[in-house]
Amino acid sequence: MEAKAIARYVRISPTKVDRVLRLIRGSQVDKAQEILAYSKFPIAKQVSKILTSAVANASVKSEDLAVERLFVKMAVANSAPMLKRIRPRAQGRANRILKRASHITIVVEEMA
Repeated sequence: MEAKAIARYVRISPTKVDRVLRLIRGSQVDKAQEILAYSKFPIAKQVSKILTSAVANASVKSEDLAVERLFVKMAVANSAPMLKRIRPRAQGRANRILKRASHITIVVEEMA
């Protein structure tokens, strides 16, 4: 039995989020929460909230679920629509700035 949680339009680039998600992918939920609690990356707090939400969704789906038997099956950061801004440059030129966002999906599953 698996459950998932999705955070949409998080204002950080998917590559930065993926650095944190690589740390927890495939690990048990309690171990992943410890990793996120002591991580140096600022996005780790947001990822921890998403992981907690996925665990809560799993416990709502199944009443006899043991939370200590859950593991992170999938953790993915996909790109969301970008905000496009313009920065003035010399001699009347302009450069485009892409402010990236991401959709973060975490799926937890009970170990067999």
